[in-house]
Amino acid sequence: MPEFIIVNNMKCGYSGSFMLEQINFEIEKGSFTGIIGPNGSGKTTLFKAITGEILIKKGNILLNSTDTSTMSPRKKARKIAIVTQNTEAADISVGDYVLMGRMPYKSHFQLFENKEDEVLANKFMELTGVFKLKNKLMCELSGGEQQLAAIARALTQEPNLLLLDEPTSHLDISHQMQILNLIQQLNENLNLTVLMIIHDLNLAGEYCDYLVMMNNGEVFAKGKPEEVLNYKNIEKVYKTVVITQENPFSKKPTILLVSAKTLNGIRND
Repeated sequence: MPEFIIVNNMKCGYSGSFMLEQINFEIEKGSFTGIIGPNGSGKTTLFKAITGEILIKKGNILLNSTDTSTMSPRKKARKIAIVTQNTEAADISVGDYVLMGRMPYKSHFQLFENKEDEVLANKFMELTGVFKLKNKLMCELSGGEQQLAAIARALTQEPNLLLLDEPTSHLDISHQMQILNLIQQLNENLNLTVLMIIHDLNLAGEYCDYLVMMNNGEVFAKGKPEEVLNYKNIEKVYKTVVITQENPFSKKPTILLVSAKTLNGIRND
């Protein structure tokens, strides 16, 4: 399958401060890719470069063979949808919030959404399970419900690429599973290419089919979860002792933590 996203020898960041150097990787169309790494490794900087929030100083990012830096904001919004970890909990109904995803398709003199916009918004509210909340205010929803509404709005943009910045970071395990099961379903059923920053290595290993591990502003490792999430890589990057083993059902890698107390007990035996 041809590469859908190509990051070519990219350099970006903040002058006089943190910089990413020589970033190279490719993502196939329809893949579910996770960006992992410790705090300060460069995950968010990489994310902002892909979204265009920060300028690329060297190299480029190609989306379906088009340099993203040449795209207008309007065109980019039709190709890339973004879901952040903090959804706006505003005094706006869920229905109107999701309809905001159609803004890149409005003509210059169009004030209101048309029937097609409403059909699409309803479709994705149904798909994400928030249609029943359509008339509620965003500020009245739980954190998990807000994330589902944000995903519905992103899908209403009809993007080729869905970018998610730690979509489960503030959620309990049941809502984490609900969100990631939904994203996995969208990835498979819509052939939607997904790129997600995620901290939890067990969730990354279970749900993603490709991982990019960042460390100190560089790509430390990339590949399938079983290739990236081994104890040597994790201990070197995260500076902590772990045990990795295979999930008996999914065959994906699972990471087990070892506390300092347990380690000291083993060493003293």
